[in-house]
Amino acid sequence: MGISISHGVGGTRSGLTISNLGQHLAHVLTASEWREIGDLFDGRFADVASIPPREASRIGDLLHDAAGHRLMDPAWGNLARELGDAANRAAASGQNWTWS
Repeated sequence: MGISISHGVGGTRSGLTISNLGQHLAHVLTASEWREIGDLFDGRFADVASIPPREASRIGDLLHDAAGHRLMDPAWGNLARELGDAANRAAASGQNWTWS
């Protein structure tokens, strides 16, 4: 069963894929940045998340920063960028960014 993510993320992503992305994110973000998003990407996500626009904007920015980091694997960077774009679309529209 996959995780469906709103605002333009095509299809679903497996929990394993999200967790693997989280491992890459943890290596390129600072510890305080990781703490801001770790609950989504640490492999324990198994519920519904409804992230308010302001928080979605921050997550989108962090994902874009991580995607562009010199140590980020390009394939994982593309996924981080896709999720960051979705988070920013949710924020720009004033809607909650949802994961289910």
